[in-house]
Amino acid sequence: MSVVKVIEVLSQSDKGWEEAAQEAINQASKTVRNIQSVYIKEMQAIVENNKIVSYRINAKISFLIGEQ
Repeated sequence: MSVVKVIEVLSQSDKGWEEAAQEAINQASKTVRNIQSVYIKEMQAIVENNKIVSYRINAKISFLIGEQ
């Protein structure tokens, strides 16, 4: 049996949701090992002058903390 922990991370990018997700993984991996998956819970775009200027995500990152 494996034990997995899930953390919630907020991230944003001016290029797209995919880059925001990758940045969430990059930042989490500085202190978390064994990342297994990322689930994008919510997405939001900030608009100024009829153009998207920022992409935001709320991501759940799962990582392995132990096995039996």
